[in-house]
Amino acid sequence: MDERVRRLPRGFGRCLKTAAACLCVGAVYNIYFLWFLQAEDRADLVYLDFLLLVSGGIWLAGIYRKLKRREREIAELLERAGEIGDVLGEYENRDVARHDVDLWKGKLEKQYEQYCDLMDYITKWCHEVKLPLSAGFLACERISDTDVRQTMREQLERISQQVNGALVGCKAQGNLYDLKIGRQNLLDCVRASIRNNRFFLIQNHFTVDIQVPEDCIVYTDKQWLVYVLDQLVSNAVKYVSTEREPLLRVTAEQMDGELLLRVEDHGEGILSRDIRRVFDRGYTGSGNRSGKYKSTGMGLYLAARIAEKLEHAIEVESEYGVYTRFTIRFHDNREYFFGEGL
Repeated sequence: MDERVRRLPRGFGRCLKTAAACLCVGAVYNIYFLWFLQAEDRADLVYLDFLLLVSGGIWLAGIYRKLKRREREIAELLERAGEIGDVLGEYENRDVARHDVDLWKGKLEKQYEQYCDLMDYITKWCHEVKLPLSAGFLACERISDTDVRQTMREQLERISQQVNGALVGCKAQGNLYDLKIGRQNLLDCVRASIRNNRFFLIQNHFTVDIQVPEDCIVYTDKQWLVYVLDQLVSNAVKYVSTEREPLLRVTAEQMDGELLLRVEDHGEGILSRDIRRVFDRGYTGSGNRSGKYKSTGMGLYLAARIAEKLEHAIEVESEYGVYTRFTIRFHDNREYFFGEGL
């Protein structure tokens, strides 16, 4: 019975209650008149009851069809994107719904304003902290003790990476990333990322093998693409293997109308059960990591979000203890922008 009730159109239950009330009233009148009517007049009463029941049934059927059709229309509208209140026209409790929507809209606008203020404050702080950080780098170069200077430089580099990560993270939380899509030399982007991470690459004795043609052109935002590459290179540094010589290989290949940029390292690798969750927010993996770096699980998450915004696909494959390979797919969008192919 409960299943049948749940399948009834919304609002039809009230109609059934109204019909039931009418039947009760009709039953009372029938009992009342049966006491006073002669036997020959009771046939007229039965005929009248029959007409009323048929009319009531037709009315209920019409209401049911109307509500059912309305329910189907609403279900179709709910599958669409955008607002549907104006499409429906007038409906029950529209004023109440509008009041609540306006109330929540005001609350959301207030929260969004507070969120923007916080993002502006963090962005301003990140820019302002770069000045004393640069001074720290200069002061570090004056330290005569090589070991102390190296240790200090390492910590300053980590702080610099964290500040840049916080700055990018703030921008990446918005709907628009200040994208500036244009014609970019892929090799320049790769070299920029290597320069950003050169201290840690040298410190960990990485062999860097870049096999990207000098005339390799993609359409992207250089700043954001370099950030994505920074995360992949940083990931290679964090999980460097202690059993093999560190290697970072970056290659580019044309395949099926797409340009594939692969960033491969011979580090610890990723467990097969973790592959699907690598780009999840806050996921740090369950493998036996070196423990040298504390991971937040945000770097690859932001890299995947930015790559998606740039309309580049990013994939990962790995064999635990052997290698990890990230692939960025640049779709053939040159024709879309300038009417020419890759």
